[in-house]
Amino acid sequence: MAGHNKWAKVKRTKAVLDVRRGKVFSRLSREITIAAKGGGDPGANPRLRTLLLKAREANMPADNVDRAIKKGTGELAGSMIEELTYEGYGPGGVATIVKVMTDNKNRAAADVRSAFTRFGGNLAGSGAVAFQFLHAGQFLVPKGATTEDALMEVALEAGADDVITTDEGFEVRCDLHLFDKVSHALEGRGIKPASAEIAYIPTTTVPVTDAALAKALVEFHDALDELDDVQQVFSNEEMDESVSAAAHA
Repeated sequence: MAGHNKWAKVKRTKAVLDVRRGKVFSRLSREITIAAKGGGDPGANPRLRTLLLKAREANMPADNVDRAIKKGTGELAGSMIEELTYEGYGPGGVATIVKVMTDNKNRAAADVRSAFTRFGGNLAGSGAVAFQFLHAGQFLVPKGATTEDALMEVALEAGADDVITTDEGFEVRCDLHLFDKVSHALEGRGIKPASAEIAYIPTTTVPVTDAALAKALVEFHDALDELDDVQQVFSNEEMDESVSAAAHA
């Protein structure tokens, strides 16, 4: 989500982590398996190294991590996992991008399409809404984690494009191909982001002030998030804190 919602999303994710830990592990396993196709040594595979840090923060069991890596390297048999991206319009015409990792793309497509249809939206073709987003690395760093000057120094030195200061903290943006380098640089300075991901960041937003629409959007996101194959959901609605809080009540 856009604006304040990206920080609210981080808070909600942490709040439900314990309740939905099994799903978190499943998602991480799929990501680790795909990353491990580039090699099982995290020292030589930056993407894998970043995911192993996420797995450790989520308290993912070492056995789960080991199995996921071995499936990626081919040491263990496993289903072929594909990365897919779906684009469409959710409630209120909000542009939405859904990232999927699945071993059954027909099932994934049907499930995602059903969620869009159920909430009055529709899937669209590739590129239909992507032009409304910046596809980039994004790190959300709480203000208590570092100072603006220190973060600016390490981030820009690592190749980041921008460091944006907000009331909640700092947002670091970088080119997709520099995500792992920036992540490693922050880690080396002991700066721990609240969120680190390859994101679709809205360049234009749709203000949402209507309570009914806000509620529908929250339920739409929840429905997508409940799908086993869905990894991430990005959209371009803009809600202020009071509207967002009421919609999640």
